[in-house]
Formats: sequence, structure tokens, C-alpha cells
Amino acid sequence: MTDEALDPFDLASLRLDQNYSDGVAVRKLITMIRVGKPQKQHFVRVNPDPGYRISPVAIIDLKDDRESYLVSPTLAAELAGEFISVALFTGITRAGTLFLWPVPLPAPDGKHNPWHRSALIAVERAEHRWVRIVANMEAGGYDVSEAAANIGDPEWPDMPFKAMVRIAFQGRIVDRPDHPLILKLRGAM
Repeated sequence: MTDEALDPFDLASLRLDQNYSDGVAVRKLITMIRVGKPQKQHFVRVNPDPGYRISPVAIIDLKDDRESYLVSPTLAAELAGEFISVALFTGITRAGTLFLWPVPLPAPDGKHNPWHRSALIAVERAEHRWVRIVANMEAGGYDVSEAAANIGDPEWPDMPFKAMVRIAFQGRIVDRPDHPLILKLRGAM
């Protein structure tokens, strides 16, 4: 036996064949789903299937912590003024990253904030086209841009909406009166 045959660091024996990944099936697991509006640099689509949205739902958005909490309807009256009522849409970026897009609904008096109205227009356009939203402070709403090129339809993951909501709000569902978020909001924690 030669020393080269026994050398585990022989460079020629370490080189992979160029087809090393052929036949290796990998499926990306979805373990995180962000809740929030799309980032201004991203073109996005919204799933047009009504089974991939819910409205109205109550959400408490902690901007400093960058966390959103889903509020159980049984606690909504107890938390009046703390949550916003939203429509929750399933979105996807061009890179294939899922997110849940909460769009605030009109106030009980029927008034609709121009920011929220323009976000809803963006959602409606994003059901059929790739769109991007950018804040326009002067206009008081979002500018909605459509992709100029025909990018094609997104590849939606084979996952029920309920599973998406479970992943997005894992550990962040306010479902009992002694929930830590309620205690924090009341100054009891």
C-alpha cells in the first residue's frame, strides 16, 4: 500500500463529482412566516383563493418588538383600544418567502384611513400581478407599482392556511386573561 492510498486528505479523492446532487430530493420546510406589510424593495403576490385569508381578526402589533399577536374573539371586548381589526392575506415574495399581510379594516364609523385603503388596493392588484408598495408621505398613502415584465405566477406551497397562521403566530395568541401580553399592557408585569 502506498501512502497516497491511505491519505484521507488526498485532494483528488476529496473532489466531488459534478453530478453529486442529482437524485437528491430536498423539500424546504416552512418554519417561519413573517406577519407584516411587504418590504418596499420586494415585489409580491397575494393568494387570490378566499381560503387563504381571514377577515376580520384582531391583532395587537408591538412595533418596538416587531411582533404581532392574534387576539381571541373572546378577549376582544376586554382589550378594546389595544388591537386593530384587520383582514389577513397570504402573500409571497419573488424569492418564494411567505408572509401574512394584515391590512387594517375601516373604523366602526366606516371611515377608512388612506394608508389602509391604498394597501387594500395593492392587495387587490397583487392577486393577479406582481406589485411593490412604497410609502408616499406627501400623498398620505402607498404608491403601488406593478412589475413591468411578465414574471409568471408564484409557486404557492402546498400548505393549508390554518397551518400558515399557526406558524406565523406560534406562541403569540392572546387567548386567556392572564396572558403575559395582557399583563404587560396593564402594567402588571
